[in-house]
Amino acid sequence: MQKVLIVGGNRGIGLELCRQMSARGDRVFATTREPAAALEDLELDIIPGVDVGDDSSVARLAEALAGVKLDMLIHSAGILSRESWNDLDFNRIRHQFEVNTLGPLRVVSALRDNLGPGSKVGIVTSRVGSIDDNGSGGNYGYRMSKVAANMAGKNLSHDLGRRDIAVFLLHPGLVATEMTGRTGIDPADAARGLIERMDRLTGSDTGTFWHAEGYPLPW
Repeated sequence: MQKVLIVGGNRGIGLELCRQMSARGDRVFATTREPAAALEDLELDIIPGVDVGDDSSVARLAEALAGVKLDMLIHSAGILSRESWNDLDFNRIRHQFEVNTLGPLRVVSALRDNLGPGSKVGIVTSRVGSIDDNGSGGNYGYRMSKVAANMAGKNLSHDLGRRDIAVFLLHPGLVATEMTGRTGIDPADAARGLIERMDRLTGSDTGTFWHAEGYPLPW
């Protein structure tokens, strides 16, 4: 039985990750920022009140998991606001960096003692954070925060690789969640693809960027 932490497990992709990984027999720890009845129904190890954009909140997460050795850490928490060239709200942009970029870095750093040889870290990012793939522009804060999240993950792959811990950057596809206005594929399908990638990717793949459907993405 694997021990898995899902960061941002109260809704959308994170909730589906919790549901599917618990159903297959993993022991799942799930963080939430706010209570979620759907998550509580799964009878997991829930760690409430975790805001990945806040240092003290993530420190409390580390305290809650003291002594727990994790086989997988999947960071699914993220936010999206839509800044255009004519609507550059810099406070919203900064907030996306705090959550989408510094959030996973903050969590992995705080939980470094919970990870060991053979552990895997998956950071749910987005192909809109691919510079090569940007053919439409827009969404300034989200795009930039995801580019930076990809770099953070690549950096982590070097530092954690020295301890035989693998790090993967994972794009779930356009998923029909509250964040996307319910546009895209079913969260269950996205979660299934992400789990398959986490299971199949190995240490030799560390620091790479993948679509949940199984193919690598350009930086």
